[in-house]
Amino acid sequence: MAEVKIRNDIRFILNGRDVVLSSVAPDATLLDWLRLDRSLRGTKEGCAEGDCGACTVLVGRLSAGELVYESVNACIRFLGSLDGTHVVTVEHLRGTPGQLHPVQQAMVDFHGSQCGFCTPGFVMSLYGLWMKSPEPSDAAFEKALQGNLCRCTGYEAIMRAARAISSYGKAQKDPLALERQSIMARLEAMGDGARIEIGAGKARLVVPADVDDFAAVLDKEPGATIVAGSTDVGLWVTKHMRDISPVIFIGNLDGLCAIAEDKDVISIGAGVTYSDAFAMLSKRIPALGPLFDRIGGEQVRNMGTIGGNIANGSPIGDTPPPFIALGARLTLRRGSKRRTIPLEDFFIAYGKQDRQAGEFVEAVHVPVPANETKFGVYKITKRRDEDITAALGAFFLTLARDGTVADIRIAYGGMAATPKRAAAVEKALLGKPWTEETVEAAMTEYPTDFTPLTDMRASAEYRALAAKNLLLRFFVETTGTRAPFQVSRNEAA
Repeated sequence: MAEVKIRNDIRFILNGRDVVLSSVAPDATLLDWLRLDRSLRGTKEGCAEGDCGACTVLVGRLSAGELVYESVNACIRFLGSLDGTHVVTVEHLRGTPGQLHPVQQAMVDFHGSQCGFCTPGFVMSLYGLWMKSPEPSDAAFEKALQGNLCRCTGYEAIMRAARAISSYGKAQKDPLALERQSIMARLEAMGDGARIEIGAGKARLVVPADVDDFAAVLDKEPGATIVAGSTDVGLWVTKHMRDISPVIFIGNLDGLCAIAEDKDVISIGAGVTYSDAFAMLSKRIPALGPLFDRIGGEQVRNMGTIGGNIANGSPIGDTPPPFIALGARLTLRRGSKRRTIPLEDFFIAYGKQDRQAGEFVEAVHVPVPANETKFGVYKITKRRDEDITAALGAFFLTLARDGTVADIRIAYGGMAATPKRAAAVEKALLGKPWTEETVEAAMTEYPTDFTPLTDMRASAEYRALAAKNLLLRFFVETTGTRAPFQVSRNEAA
């Protein structure tokens, strides 16, 4: 590999000004820097875990020749991950001289704010959506605001304000739209292809130049913390006060952010976010669309990566069970060497994965189900949106011509120390008629496969019963004997 240029600062644009920082702590958050260093206090700390949205800002990044702005949680976004981006806070919003921005004026006129603490976050989330889609549907508004919580208004006033934004101005005349070309040019000028190294000893951060450079850096320092979207690692810092140094930031890294389909297999780079993956996955594997819509809020989906969800090995990660049921394979890389394994083999025990020192998740390869197969995935949470999984079941079924089960894969999250297949249940179904009697008989095998725990999200008894009922739900929905179990509020209206 050619020698990599190294620089010792991060460079980005904050609102209208270029920023160059040569002293950045590995665990410094964007929220703290905005409030404490730049006195931009419109961005609030509410939960410090990416849940309430009071800290929402927009981060613009260059992607495939375009400048893409996304809402993110500043409370768990690390300062070291911002190189080559445009950070936009609520203070940067402006309308015509002497006037509020259209989003702000709509919130005022429709009484979308009461105590006001959460208001800047709502404004920024609505602003991000308005710039992408000036006339969105109610469903789009609700999706964009999943990650913003308000204790005062009951949301209806905010929804009325959201519907009215375009009556106060046009998105194509917004300053972010008018300045887009100049901002792109400034960001392109910052991209020198260098590796960034800041700090010394253990207390340092590295932003690799590209994926090959990342492989080389990690091979030399296998104990470093890898940070992609920081939706998990951010909480290690804000909630658990963990020391994560040294840190390697890989968000938006060339070579890890591609998603493509070849011969009915979708290959997803480890740095692909939920938002970036949504269009292809929801189209080619429709059952994944509703699941992805319930992973965090919009800010979390814009930051969190599929590779990170797999790599951290959580037993309640949302993507491993459906990918396992689909027969996905995982590519791991160390230096220039790669190996590909079945995804289900990656998870060994709680907190332990089949990943060698210096090795990282490079991509996951997900087969698209054939037309004759049936696939379903169901997530159980206390709160429907933006909540962590209590239990999740994924089901893949192929029937023979005589109606018997030719192939079945059932995988669960939240039922064991790792994402895990229901091997005994599968065995009880294989070769049998796909009937309610067969399914109910197979349910007796669940205790062989799982001994769930009781925790704050659900009791062991609840999880055990829910797991069985999810199989029954899959049976009912695949036999067409009843109406769908769930209809969204917008569909019902």
